[in-house]
Amino acid sequence: MTDGHYQSGMGRTRTRGDKRPAVLAALTLLLAIGSNAPAMPPFADELLSGKTVKVSDHVWAIIGFPNIGIVVGESSTLVVDTGLGQRNGATVARAAGELAPRNRLFLTTTHFHPEHAGGVLGFPRETLLIRDQVQQDEMDRHGEEMIRMFAGRNSQWKSLLTGEQLRSPDMTFERELRLNLGGGVTARLLWFGPAHTKGDELVFVDPDATLISGDVVQNKVEPHIYGEGGTATSWIAAVDAAAKLGARHVLPDHSPIGDGSLVEQERSFLVELQRRALALKAQGESAEKAGQQITVEFKQKYPDWSIDDLTSFVKQTYTDGH
Repeated sequence: MTDGHYQSGMGRTRTRGDKRPAVLAALTLLLAIGSNAPAMPPFADELLSGKTVKVSDHVWAIIGFPNIGIVVGESSTLVVDTGLGQRNGATVARAAGELAPRNRLFLTTTHFHPEHAGGVLGFPRETLLIRDQVQQDEMDRHGEEMIRMFAGRNSQWKSLLTGEQLRSPDMTFERELRLNLGGGVTARLLWFGPAHTKGDELVFVDPDATLISGDVVQNKVEPHIYGEGGTATSWIAAVDAAAKLGARHVLPDHSPIGDGSLVEQERSFLVELQRRALALKAQGESAEKAGQQITVEFKQKYPDWSIDDLTSFVKQTYTDGH
């Protein structure tokens, strides 16, 4: 494996012959909007500052909506997520260029929602865009729909997303793809199964042992399964897989940077939430009432967590049936 090159594991790698940005057409809009719309998590600013903070030896972050990861090797740089719209994407690309002006630029996204993937066109045309295939399938089905929905939230988001179009990835992978960024720096792009969405992607950086965790592992933020996403069982399985990586540093997308203990913290919360929901289900309690009850209980038990309403997660746990 040579610098700036990639190697796929546990599945096929699909590479597009044409590296130019292309617009995805004829998307099928299947996802229900309305009550199933994603809850807006806590965030800093919609407009990213471009100011970077160091997470570990080779990983920097721009803190905002969402947190952006920038992994810098000797010959190549990987950016994880784009920010909301082209203006934010361009800000992120500039920040990456300032960290390593001569590096080749790779871009990946943790999932298909617009604050994570809706700024691709702000990056230089030669940027190599990579996603896991499951995430890309979600983008094909629902990407344009999500952009319209987010643009309808408020005037600033509408301004940021005006003219936004979807670019096809240059490459997709099934479960894992390793990027050699040069100088001994490797980024592992990983799909461990559905969680917040079906296609949640994580990135693990060696030798730093830094996990860029998307929504799969957060720092004291309630879990939210969006739309056709995962289940409590599949989310726990994804966190279990992440735990085996042995992260020392964790960069979540909508909460503060932490150490490797965030992985077990996330797992413990999810397991307890699932167990409590299934206990109330076994007692014959309705999912709605169970969700309300558990929300009150967990707000008291986890006062330092950002918890709004766990009812949606509880309902999906009831449906999961595990």
